[in-house]
Amino acid sequence: MAIALDRAASKTMTLEEFFSYDDGTDAMYELEDGNLIIMTAESEINRRIAMFLLVCFVQQGISAYRLSMKTEIVTTGSRVRVPDLIVFSEELAAAMVGAKRSTVMPEMPAPLLVVEVVSPNQSSRDYRYKRSEYGARGIAEYWIVDAIAQKVTVLEWVEGFYEEKIFVQESKIASAIFPNLELTATQILQE
Repeated sequence: MAIALDRAASKTMTLEEFFSYDDGTDAMYELEDGNLIIMTAESEINRRIAMFLLVCFVQQGISAYRLSMKTEIVTTGSRVRVPDLIVFSEELAAAMVGAKRSTVMPEMPAPLLVVEVVSPNQSSRDYRYKRSEYGARGIAEYWIVDAIAQKVTVLEWVEGFYEEKIFVQESKIASAIFPNLELTATQILQE
């Protein structure tokens, strides 16, 4: 879940300022058009869904070094997002070796998959804004897991646009990245 901070009295941040920002806490932030967005604690259901998917991807043969939770992605201009789960390509995993900060920078290869678990009052960010940002970044697949609406939306990057497939109840998730995945929307959402 994200909450915009009141920064009306101060100027917007550059990426460099964002990367050096330290408020003396362990708080995590996203950057949206130069404005800090604090990432609040996840709900228990959101945490469980992300962990369940992480385990499923490991069972699909994805090595642990290619999976990440809470890694930042510079998407476009002055925007930095923190997805719930990311699957790196081999090339991106190699580019991340030795990084001082767990951030996918613009010059790095795009992740193969980004998963966002929708938080209350944040659906427009996940369905709308992040969709266009992840598309602009060239992320091959973007999953929106929505326990509130009880659906999983899989967006596959095809010829410059995301093609959307919605899965509910016992419908089997179809993924270009995980063609052998034997998982239904219900299994993901019940975690």
